[in-house]
Amino acid sequence: VARKRQRYVEKDGKCNVQHGNVRETYRYLTDIFTTLVDLKWRFSLLIFILAYALTWLFFGLIWWVIAYSRGDLEHLGDHSWTPCVNNLNGFVSAFLFSIETETTIGYGHRVITDTCPEGIVLLLLQAILGSMVNAFMVGCMFVKISQPNKRAETLVFSSHAVVSLRDDRLCLMFRVGDLRDSHIVEASIRAKLIQSKQTQEGEFIPLDQTDLSVGFETGDDRLFLVSPLIISHEIDERSPFWDVSRGQLERDDFEIVVILEGMVEAT
Repeated sequence: VARKRQRYVEKDGKCNVQHGNVRETYRYLTDIFTTLVDLKWRFSLLIFILAYALTWLFFGLIWWVIAYSRGDLEHLGDHSWTPCVNNLNGFVSAFLFSIETETTIGYGHRVITDTCPEGIVLLLLQAILGSMVNAFMVGCMFVKISQPNKRAETLVFSSHAVVSLRDDRLCLMFRVGDLRDSHIVEASIRAKLIQSKQTQEGEFIPLDQTDLSVGFETGDDRLFLVSPLIISHEIDERSPFWDVSRGQLERDDFEIVVILEGMVEAT
């Protein structure tokens, strides 16, 4: 019975590697933009909603504090009194005014007056900060949406790799094809052999990576992927499979990871 091996990289491209015991987690915050882009969609949407809701609430609270400290809430209905913001009669209306200010949807009957310098300064600060929040969050969402993660679903590899003679040379071969009409530009392919290794000094390397030549010297690694292509690795003296027998191939625990790179024509 063939034993089931845990894959290092799944066939859909996901790596079965989990980083544990990471002490310097603050490093993720130093590159907060990439961290937000790498988050799962549910967390990205949650942060997107919270970023706007919290800024609206924060500035709504400040607008309410200004109205309260000036005594505007005590002179509701007094037409001789000029408030900082017309028709601001509580926290809810201050919150709505904050939304109108930051989203620039246009003021209705709530509008700032020219007798409130602190309100004018706050209006400028909220407009600037709102633009920064828009640029940051919309940028994150745009980058996340434009990532061609699902593009790999239409890149099909052969179910099995074969070792066979080709032009009287022993080769490891597999096939790759693209199902879409929009092509991948500047496509190139690489292959890595991942297996455990013990050095002459006795050091054990659990995930040693070795390059498998798939035509880098001749330029055959640059693909014009308009039809299915056969990728070939010649098993010669430079190949890590040169001194491996058929029985060893069946017994040894190793994995071949194929990396296809390129630019999506649509983006």
